[in-house]
Amino acid sequence: MAGKEKPKIITDKNQMRTWTRSMRSQGKTIALVPTMGFLHDGHLSLVQEAHKRAQLVVVSIYVNPAQFAPSEDLSTYPSDFDGDIRKLMAVPGGIDVVFHPHNLYDYGVESDLDRGANGGGSGGRAADSCLEESGSEHETWVRVERLEKGMCGRSRPVFFRGVATIVTKLFNIVEPDVAVFGKKDYQQWRVIRRMVRDLDFSINIVGSEIMRDADGLAMSSRNVRLTPEERQKALSINRSLSKAKSAAERGELNCKRLKNLVVEEVEEAGGRLDYAEIVEQESLEVVEEIKSPVVMLVAAWFGKVRLIDNMEISI
Repeated sequence: MAGKEKPKIITDKNQMRTWTRSMRSQGKTIALVPTMGFLHDGHLSLVQEAHKRAQLVVVSIYVNPAQFAPSEDLSTYPSDFDGDIRKLMAVPGGIDVVFHPHNLYDYGVESDLDRGANGGGSGGRAADSCLEESGSEHETWVRVERLEKGMCGRSRPVFFRGVATIVTKLFNIVEPDVAVFGKKDYQQWRVIRRMVRDLDFSINIVGSEIMRDADGLAMSSRNVRLTPEERQKALSINRSLSKAKSAAERGELNCKRLKNLVVEEVEEAGGRLDYAEIVEQESLEVVEEIKSPVVMLVAAWFGKVRLIDNMEISI
């Protein structure tokens, strides 16, 4: 498929599955890049990686209500579907399909989610996520019980349940051979890899390296919500991670001292730290001293925007 050609846009899950099966019957391999839209160069790098792994590329654009708690920013999550299509058309090789469903939790019973409301369907029960607050009848969840517990799972307890469930649904609908995820969301990538292993999905899960802006800030759809002053403060995350990695490479292997380098710099810059952890890369178990490949992960608030970043350290 040549670049600049408009991709096929599919909104119905049955049509999506029919297209995939037709292509597979012709011997074609398919890569999926799951996104929530408002694409930036980090997403586009995933598409470029997908082209290396399969003959056809599907990009899903779906803001998943199940991974947002009622107190989180589902209603303000940025969206620019037409802009996303233009960006995808500009990627060398383009893409073949954009899967853009309205509601993947629609089972033929109208809920507040279908009517565009934010609440009212929980019958007085405290809602765990925006999906449950909407009154949806969905009640089946995929959990990766140990890997989801720490870090982002600690401060966002419904997040990984929602991610694992929607990714499972996308895998069952699109039936890809390969799926590409960004390693900026490192814990998410590991959760999906473990889920695929444990549930015997025949899908190769690829982790693509973090893309950064020229100033070093990890690319994120949430970056547009930072004021210029907050963005300058947010640069402390990458700066502090780089300092900690350099210290480790010079022989400082004590994780408490390395974490302190990050905590002090982020807090001095005005960030409100959610967590800073050094964990083993695959198990995500917290380590006290670096003896094998690890990853340092950070989440911090700058104003009303929560940013995450990480850096792998291999000694």
